[in-house]
Amino acid sequence: GVRLGCINQALLTAEAILRDGLPLAGWVANLVDPQISRLEDNLATLAERLPAPCLGYLPRLADASPAAVCSYLNLDLLHCPL
Repeated sequence: GVRLGCINQALLTAEAILRDGLPLAGWVANLVDPQISRLEDNLATLAERLPAPCLGYLPRLADASPAAVCSYLNLDLLHCPL
């Protein structure tokens, strides 16, 4: 979730994933509080510092069905081999 402390949490999570030898395929910005101060700055910092692509920005949804969520994501960025 994009909120106070999200940059530190995201960087620590990415570090743990990579340290365990797993690939970090991408990340999603879950906009739990769109009124957070410096939202654009936080998103830019995450994009700059995380070693994977941002797959999308997910707003708070009344309908959180898979189809609704997927409409906000760019899964083509995953580059998954067939």
